[in-house]
Amino acid sequence: MEWILRIAVAGEFIGHGVFAIQGKEGWFKYFEPFGVTDPGTITTLLMLVGIADLLLALLVLIKPIRLAVLWMAVWGLFTALIRWPIGPDPVWDFVERWANWGAPLVLYMMLGGRFGFKE
Repeated sequence: MEWILRIAVAGEFIGHGVFAIQGKEGWFKYFEPFGVTDPGTITTLLMLVGIADLLLALLVLIKPIRLAVLWMAVWGLFTALIRWPIGPDPVWDFVERWANWGAPLVLYMMLGGRFGFKE
């Protein structure tokens, strides 16, 4: 089960990472609530996010580190929230992305992660 989750989480981050590196224009609107509207700035930020996503995908396949996997869950939740309620999309775009944070969260817990003050 752990390997299934590792592959699923890596696939999600590879897909999103490649889209980000390509500067997917459909994602530009998600920067507006944060006051970022310059296409050049958005493209640069997407490039950085894309590289980070690809590195995290590689890491989760080679040697998953709990803190990195927890970050993937937090990032997945954030990117779902920028669709709705932060962003302009309907609630179903948020619901559709529950697996984007749920799968890394389960993997984090399978790796022994806890939710206490020590973690």
